[in-house]
Amino acid sequence: MKLGPCSDSKAIAALYLASRKAQLPYAPLVHSDEAIYSWVAEILIKTDHITAASKKGVIYGFIATSGNEGRQWINHLYIHPSHTGQGIGSALLEYALPLMPRPLYLHTFQANTGARRFYERHGFLALEFSDGSNNEENCPDVLYGLN
Repeated sequence: MKLGPCSDSKAIAALYLASRKAQLPYAPLVHSDEAIYSWVAEILIKTDHITAASKKGVIYGFIATSGNEGRQWINHLYIHPSHTGQGIGSALLEYALPLMPRPLYLHTFQANTGARRFYERHGFLALEFSDGSNNEENCPDVLYGLN
């Protein structure tokens, strides 16, 4: 598995959509597939640092990180549904963490118990629970932090 910077917006958008649709049925997408492809190409790739996990040119996972108002964020960490449970998420996180100043934050949905266990195994602590009124999906979420 190769880890490194990625600017392939089409591959990132396709993986994001596949993962969201397969693994987050309780948080339906509020934008069309076409809008997601545009958002990835015009915003995400340009504003976040994207690291992808790939093998033979096929992207199986990515992590998107950024700094915002003095805080460091993991904005997205997605693994293709056919490749979860193979250590790709851990590899991406372990690659990104040494490059990011602390404290570090992320949000995940409260119902995403797999992601919550994953982040907690990697030392993140739940800091705040919300009713979801501040996210597009209106799904209750959790703010995690790592010092």
